[in-house]
Amino acid sequence: MNYSPLTPLDNRVAVVTGGARGIGFETVKALKDNGAQIVIVDINAEAGEKAAKDLGVEFLQTDLTKSANVAKLAADIRSKHGRIDIAFNNAGIAVNVPSEQCSDEEWHRVININLHAVFYCCREFGKVMLEQGKGSIINTASMSGVISNTPQPQSAYNVSKAGVIMLTKSLAGEWAKRGVRVNSVSPGYIGTEMTKIGMSNQEWYAEWLKFTPMGRVGEPREVASVVVFLASDASSYFTGSNLVVDGGYTCW
Repeated sequence: MNYSPLTPLDNRVAVVTGGARGIGFETVKALKDNGAQIVIVDINAEAGEKAAKDLGVEFLQTDLTKSANVAKLAADIRSKHGRIDIAFNNAGIAVNVPSEQCSDEEWHRVININLHAVFYCCREFGKVMLEQGKGSIINTASMSGVISNTPQPQSAYNVSKAGVIMLTKSLAGEWAKRGVRVNSVSPGYIGTEMTKIGMSNQEWYAEWLKFTPMGRVGEPREVASVVVFLASDASSYFTGSNLVVDGGYTCW
C-alpha cells in the first residue's frame, strides 16, 4: 500500500523503535511514503537489518531498556542527521500469565520495555526537540491502558500501557509551550505477529471478535496512518491526546 500523500513530512528525521516488524514496520513505510528520513531502532539485529534493507532506510541496533544506550542513540542520530523531528516510541512486548503466577522477572521485563524504555526515549529524543523548539513524539500505548482485556490475563501489560498514556499526558503539558507535541496511539487487536499468537487460541479469538463491534482485527496499516497524522502538521493542535484504534472495542 502506498501511503502518499496523506500529509507531507518534508524530509523530516523520524526515529521508529520496534520498527523491524508489525506496526513499527508498516509505520516506517508510511512515514517514508510521506517524505521522512527514517532510522529504524530494534534490539533484533537480523530483523532490523532486513527491514532496513527492504525499505531502504537506516537501522541502529539498541537495547532501549538501558538509559545510557538511549542517550547515545539520540546523540548519534543528532550527530549524523542534525535533528530529530519525529519519534515513534513503539517497541513493546506482552506476557500473558495469571497475576498470582507472574514472576518478578516477568513483571519487570514488561514494565522495563513497555514503560521505562518509552520514558527514556521521550526524555532523550525530547531533549533534542526542545532545543530545536519543535518536534512530535508519538508513543504506542494500547486500548489495554484504558480497559482490562478478557479472557487473557495480562496485568503487567495493561499497567504498562496505562502508564504510557499518563506519561504522554504529563509530558504534553510540560512541553507544549516549548514546541514539542506528545501524543499516543492505542491499538486494539491488530494482526501483528504478537497478536497472531493470541489469535491461535480459538477461545480468546472468539471473545476478542465478540467484543469488537467491527467484528475483525485491525491491520497494521490502519495504525500507521494514524501515526503519520500525529507526526505531521495536520495534527498541529493535538497534544496529550490518546487516539484509540480498536474497531470500537472500548465503546461498549
